[in-house]
Amino acid sequence: MESHTPVDRLRAASDRVVALVTVREVEKLDDRELLTLVSEITAARNALDVLAACAARVIDARSARERGGAGLAQREGHRNATDLLQTLTGRSRREVSRAVKTGDDLLPSLRSSIAPGGGGPTTTPGVVPEDAGEEWLDRMSGALRDGALSHAQFQAIRVGVGEPPVERYPELDPAFLPRAWVTAVERLIDEAPHVPVEELRAAARIARDRLDPVGVTLRFEERFAARSYRSWVDEHGQRHGRFVFDDDAAAWVDAILQAALRPRRGPRFVDAGAGASASAGADAMVGAVSDERSGEQIAYDTLVAVLRTGAAADPAQAFGDRQPGVRIVVEASAVTTAGKGSAGGSPGGGVPRMADEVSGAAASVETAVRGVGHLEDGGDALPGGVVESYLCDAGAVPVTLDDAGRPLDVGRHQRLFTRAQRIAIAVRDGGCVGIGCRAPISQCEMHHIDHWAADRGRTDIDDGVPLCRNHHLGLHNRGERIVRERDPVTGRDTYWLHAPPDPRTGEARPPVQLRSRSSRRFDAA
Repeated sequence: MESHTPVDRLRAASDRVVALVTVREVEKLDDRELLTLVSEITAARNALDVLAACAARVIDARSARERGGAGLAQREGHRNATDLLQTLTGRSRREVSRAVKTGDDLLPSLRSSIAPGGGGPTTTPGVVPEDAGEEWLDRMSGALRDGALSHAQFQAIRVGVGEPPVERYPELDPAFLPRAWVTAVERLIDEAPHVPVEELRAAARIARDRLDPVGVTLRFEERFAARSYRSWVDEHGQRHGRFVFDDDAAAWVDAILQAALRPRRGPRFVDAGAGASASAGADAMVGAVSDERSGEQIAYDTLVAVLRTGAAADPAQAFGDRQPGVRIVVEASAVTTAGKGSAGGSPGGGVPRMADEVSGAAASVETAVRGVGHLEDGGDALPGGVVESYLCDAGAVPVTLDDAGRPLDVGRHQRLFTRAQRIAIAVRDGGCVGIGCRAPISQCEMHHIDHWAADRGRTDIDDGVPLCRNHHLGLHNRGERIVRERDPVTGRDTYWLHAPPDPRTGEARPPVQLRSRSSRRFDAA
C-alpha cells in the first residue's frame, strides 16, 4: 500500500517525472504522456509545498521575537523570519506569509505557543474556543498532507470559510458551528478537484455565509465603508480611475455589463461579418455600425453611456426607479411580513423566493428578512436589510421546490422552458454546470438532456440543465450527452456527462459528474 506522507508522495511523483522525461524530450511526448507529466509534476509540487510550509513555520517559530538575538533569523543577520525566508526563497512577502500560516495549520503543536510572525499567542477573540475542537481544520490539513488538496486550494478554502464564530451565537450549542464547518469543509474538499481555485474560493465564502448570517451583515458593512472612487492623471495626460465597490453596487454594475457583454462571452460562433448584429445592444449605445471594440472597451463605453444618461435624466426618474437586473434568492422561511397583500408572502418550508426587478407591484406591507439572500449570478451573500430594500422596491417571484426539486413541469406541451422554469433551474444549479465553467446563470441556455425532437424529450426542470453558449454548442458538436440519475433513497438527482469513446483508441471514457453551483448546496444556519 502506497504511503501518503508528503516525503513518500514527493519521492514517488519525482520518480515518475524522471521516468517520463528520460524516455524522450518533453516536446516529443504524445498527448497522454504530456498530460501525465503535468499531473506528476503537480503532485510533486504539492508535496514540496507541504514540506516548504512546515519548514517555514518552524523557522518562524525559531525566530520569534521573544528569542531576541538568539532567534534563528537574527543569528543569520536578518530582522525577522519573513526577511530570512524571502532571501532563501526569492518569494514575495505575501507568499512567505501564506506559507507560514499554512505551516501553522499543519503543525498544531506550534499553534498554541507563538503566532506566525513571532507576534504572541494565536488565540483570536470571537472565534471557536480551544475546547470546541478544530476537526474542520484537521480535515483540511489532512487533505493537504495527503495530496487531496493543493496549497492554493487549501488557502482558498481556509481563507474563504474562516473560523466558526462560536461566540457570535451564544444561544447555540458551542459544538454546533464546528460540526457545521466540518460538513462544509468536506463538501469543498470533494469539489476541489473539479473546479478552478477562484470558483473554490467563492464557494467557500458562500458556505461560510450560509452558516453565519450575522457575519454577512458585518462583512457587508465593512465593504460598504471601504467603498471609494479615485482618479488620477499619468505623465502622458491619460486619466485613470479606481473603484472599490460595495456588494450591492457591484451586483448592479455586473448586471449592466453582463447585458452589454453577453454576446462576446466565450468563442463567437458567428461569421466575421455578423459582428455588428451580435453586439447590437452595445452598438446602439455608441452608434457604431461594425463593432471592433474589445470587451473592456465595450464595458467602458457602457458605463460612460449609463452615467451620461443618468446625468441628463429627471432626478426623480433616475434615482427613484427600480434597480436594474439584480436578482436575489432568499429562503421564504427567512421572510416575515405583517398585514395582507405582502409581496413576500407567508413564510414556510424553506421555499426559495427571488427578489426580481420585473416581478410587478412593490410590497405594500412591512417586510423583514431574518436571514440572508444570495445573488442569482455568482451566489454571493447579501444581508437581510439589502434584500428588504429590493422586496419593497420590486417584489418577489415565488419558486416552489420540493426536496427533490420537481415542480413547474410542462412536459411535451411546449419546447422552450418557461420563465418560471428558468428561475427554478437557476435556484437549483446557480450557473453553467459545464466542467470548470464559471459562467453565471444570466449567460446560460437551458439544454434538454433528452433532445426535444430526436428523443421526444420533455420540457421539465428535471430534464433541463443550464449551459453557457460555449459548453452548450460544444456538447452537441462533440456528441456528448447528459444523463440524470435519481437516488432511490433521497429522491435527489445527479447529472453525469457521458463523452463518446476516445476516437484514437476506441476506449470508453468514464462519465463525469456535473455539479451544482447553487448556494443551496451548502447547509444554512
